[in-house]
Amino acid sequence: MFELAGKRIIVTFLMHLGDLTLTTPFLSVLRKAAPSAHITYLVDEKLRDVVLNNPNIDEVMTIDKKGRDNNLLALYAMSKKISAGKFDVLLNLHPNERCSFIAALAHVPKRAGAAHFLFRPFFHPYLKLNRKLHAADMYIDLLARLGVKDLTNNGLEIFPGQEEKQVVASFWQQEDLAPEAKLVGFNIGSAVETKRWAPERFAQVADILEQEGYRTVFFGGPMDEAMVAEAVALMHAKPIIATGKFTIGQLAAAMSRCSLIITNDSGPMHVAISQKVPIVAMYGPSSPLLYGPYTDRATIVTALPPCQGCAKGMKHHCDDLQCMKRLEVGQVLTAAHKWLK
Repeated sequence: MFELAGKRIIVTFLMHLGDLTLTTPFLSVLRKAAPSAHITYLVDEKLRDVVLNNPNIDEVMTIDKKGRDNNLLALYAMSKKISAGKFDVLLNLHPNERCSFIAALAHVPKRAGAAHFLFRPFFHPYLKLNRKLHAADMYIDLLARLGVKDLTNNGLEIFPGQEEKQVVASFWQQEDLAPEAKLVGFNIGSAVETKRWAPERFAQVADILEQEGYRTVFFGGPMDEAMVAEAVALMHAKPIIATGKFTIGQLAAAMSRCSLIITNDSGPMHVAISQKVPIVAMYGPSSPLLYGPYTDRATIVTALPPCQGCAKGMKHHCDDLQCMKRLEVGQVLTAAHKWLK
């Protein structure tokens, strides 16, 4: 077995919000395999909230990968910082160039995991990701191949801090959300345009649920504000607008208040799952088999009949979008009522 117990371990991963959330089961498995180890996690600075309060790690290191640290000198400086940390083991979870470069140049006695092809000789063992597994299991599989036997975990986990919970509690109070009110959250954005269900259909679903006595809230980041404004303008009811108002940690705390989240395939979908909230997820060009909801409390809704337009790989731009256009309001409401009841 690759020795992990009692070691100073650094895990490196610089991917996106959903991807990082999908590594949290890996952290749980790692902690059980090495309960006395000191575990540090290197992540993108903007996503620090995802792991900041995670009890399975001892320290978070960050790099502003798309900002001030978006250059080779900054990446080299990070590798030097890791070297100075006197780590025994480095585990790299993804073969992107930045992480592979940092990991390869850091002086750590044992380096293992995934790597960009240029840096594979620095990893012993180099472990190619098993892309046939769900992403969360794909990261756990790296530990299995290093000899870890107990792979049980609690699924996706984000732990909002007390300050974040207080900010959200104040927000609900300002919005006159009664403690007994059933709240349904909507995440209508996605970084990939072909994954977005039409704003007017989200508006229809929200209006119907409001008529049935539920409160509704629209989540999302600043980049989603125009889409949310478009949806809300089409509604008869007045939903709560939380778009662009929360950090990631606050978003997790806010989503935990919901009875259900209705969402596109996106990073915030995984944040909702980390709070053990049931979800209804709209899937079009992407496959739920690899990056779908990592929970049994989810209903995936797809076009009827299914669209085969992305059989050779997900399109990021599409003039047709039948996969989302043929996904109807009635399907989403049926799935929503299943969980709300």
